[in-house]
Amino acid sequence: MANQKQYKTGEKAPETGKYKVDKLLNGNDHNDNTEIDLNEGDQFPPSPSENEAAYWVKSS
Repeated sequence: MANQKQYKTGEKAPETGKYKVDKLLNGNDHNDNTEIDLNEGDQFPPSPSENEAAYWVKSS
């Protein structure tokens, strides 16, 4: 998944689709493969499993 655009918690989704956590902002590993549905303009939430700020990537 090299060169995949990352979005941080708090940013707005550029397009409607499914997104998943790529990694946490604090650098900790995560084991959450949960996908979420966001609409264009929705705000990226914290990681569902850790409730921490995260980097998100589009999964589909």
